[in-house]
Amino acid sequence: MKKILACCVFILLMTIAFQSTKAQTKPRFKALAIAEIGGGHVLFTEAAKIWLNKLAADSNFTIDYITDTKTITKSLLANYQLFIQLNYPPYPWGEEAQAAFTDYIEHGRGGWVGFHHPTLLGVFDGYPMWQWYSAFMGGIMFKDYLPGGTSAKLTVEDKNHPAMKGLQPEFITKDEWYLYDKSPRENVHVLASIDESTYDPPKEKKMGDHPVIWTNEHMKARNIYIAMGHFPELFKDENFTTLVKNAIFWAVKK
Repeated sequence: MKKILACCVFILLMTIAFQSTKAQTKPRFKALAIAEIGGGHVLFTEAAKIWLNKLAADSNFTIDYITDTKTITKSLLANYQLFIQLNYPPYPWGEEAQAAFTDYIEHGRGGWVGFHHPTLLGVFDGYPMWQWYSAFMGGIMFKDYLPGGTSAKLTVEDKNHPAMKGLQPEFITKDEWYLYDKSPRENVHVLASIDESTYDPPKEKKMGDHPVIWTNEHMKARNIYIAMGHFPELFKDENFTTLVKNAIFWAVKK
């Protein structure tokens, strides 16, 4: 009788241990990232993948990568709690992909983090501007950029936002900054901006009010746009990596 009881207890303990291990190995969430192959941002993409894969392994989530929008459908996006636009512009999207992404953002089916390219809004390569996406990004249109990379002082405007936690109030960062037809400020919640008077080297091209990190609170999905995303060295910058980590876990509500 004692042997039978001991055997039952052993089986029970093994079952509990198995279920505990299974629960621990189940990913917290699934992320989908899109990035072009080649082009001027490939080095940033490669560095991002290394960093993101490590974050995913350390933080118990999974991340899959796609290289174009052809596979994007509502059923595909339903598998993911986070969409990361690592390096992909807003114009070569088919109608089905546009509809799926719009539904994902407007109905809060997952979070979104976008880097650099999402504000390349306008008529490019024969594609018309996606008007919904322009509204998503604050009603702006791309006008110009600062080639070669320019350092600037970034100022955190909303220190209480979770994505800004742990960042220095001001820090120097470098990118090929985009310039728009107007500031998106009136349509989005600006989290950080750059001081164009601190450009190094100095540049004549300026916007005036120049937000570089913001979120569109009119959308149900948690979303955050980060204008930086050209140079791989960004992943050696603690302010940038802190921002990206914060943005990911805030957007996915984890």
